[in-house]
Amino acid sequence: MPFVNCNNASLHYIDEGSGPETIVFSHGLLMSSEMFRAQIDFFKSRYRCIAYDHRGQGQSEVTEGGYDMDSLYLDAAALIENLQLGPVHFVGLSMGGFIGMRLAARKPQLLKSVTLMDTSADPEPNKLKYKILNLIFSMAGSKPIINKIMPIMFGQTFLNDPERESERNQWRNHILNLKKTITRCVDGVINRNSVFPELKDITIPALIIVGDEDLATVPEKSHRIHKQINGSVLEVIHSAGHSSSIEQPEAVNHAINQFINPSAG
Repeated sequence: MPFVNCNNASLHYIDEGSGPETIVFSHGLLMSSEMFRAQIDFFKSRYRCIAYDHRGQGQSEVTEGGYDMDSLYLDAAALIENLQLGPVHFVGLSMGGFIGMRLAARKPQLLKSVTLMDTSADPEPNKLKYKILNLIFSMAGSKPIINKIMPIMFGQTFLNDPERESERNQWRNHILNLKKTITRCVDGVINRNSVFPELKDITIPALIIVGDEDLATVPEKSHRIHKQINGSVLEVIHSAGHSSSIEQPEAVNHAINQFINPSAG
C-alpha cells in the first residue's frame, strides 16, 4: 500500500500498469481513487496508471488544514515530482478537475495533457445548500442526508437501473462510512475561488468531459471551460451524471483513449 509525502501530507496512491507514458487520476469530493477502477483496468496494459487519494479522503492522511484548492493543487504537483513521473496525462473529475485546471495553467511542464471531467472553473453556485448539508453531516454523519447526496453524485439513469443495484450500494455504503472529518474537504470545495481567468493560459492539449445528467456541475459549466481553453475538445457523455467514470466507463475510456492516443482509431 504505497504512500508518498506531498506538501506535508501523506497521500495514498494506486500504482498499476506500465508503459512509456503515465496517467494520473484525481478523484472527486466524497469519493476515492477507486472511482477510476474501470479506467485503470482499461489503460494499465499500455500506460503506468497512478490514482491517488486527496488528503482527508480515501486512505490518505487527515491533516488539520490544507484543504483549499491551491493547497491541493500543490499536493498534486508534489506527487508528480516526488514520484518522478515526468510529464503526465492528468485526469481530474470534479474536485480533481479543479486541481487539473490549476496544474495546467500554473505548472504545464508537469503535464502532457489534461482531462477535465464533470467540473467547473467557477465558484460554487450551490454554496448555501451544501453548507447546510455539511453542517448536518458534521453533527449526524451522512445517514440523514444520503438520499440527497446520491442524486448529486450520480445521474438518474444510473440510480434507476435495476441491473446496477450492487454498484449503487457499493458507493452508497462508501458515503455512509465517511468520517466526519470529510467536512474539511467539503469546506475546501464549496469555498473555492474561481480559476476561470487562468484558463486562457492553458496551452497543453485539453479534453473536457461531462455527463448530460450532471446536476452538480451542469454541462453548461463544461461548455464554458471549453470555450475558454483554446483548442480544447469537448465530449458529452450520454446517460451519465456527476460520476461519469463510474456511470459510463466504456464511453469515458473511449473518449480519453481517443484524446491521448489519436491513432487508436
